[in-house]
Amino acid sequence: MPRSVNHVASRARRKKILKLTRGYFGCRRNVWTVAKNTWEKGLTYAYRDRKDKKGNFRALWIQRINAAARLHDLSYSKLMGLIHKAGIEINRKVLADLALNNPEAFKAIVDKVKAMA
Repeated sequence: MPRSVNHVASRARRKKILKLTRGYFGCRRNVWTVAKNTWEKGLTYAYRDRKDKKGNFRALWIQRINAAARLHDLSYSKLMGLIHKAGIEINRKVLADLALNNPEAFKAIVDKVKAMA
């Protein structure tokens, strides 16, 4: 009895991966073993960078808050310390958005914090 191999399923499995590696450079797109390794490595990069993205945005928010705070003669750390001491519950994302798109509201927060200090 001849050996039974499922060529249809194994070819489909390979084609699925090779379709996902279209646009890669050189052998990474069409040599099965290289393409498979590259695709798997790409998944790990994607997972890692989804986590890194959150830290990058936090750093951006801090830079924006710091730049706006320095226009009002405060540093970022002093401003955040005064905000927490004043008991104002506002996160960095919203504060950075106010600093960028609504400077009057940011100034009102800074003035309130300075008055309480």
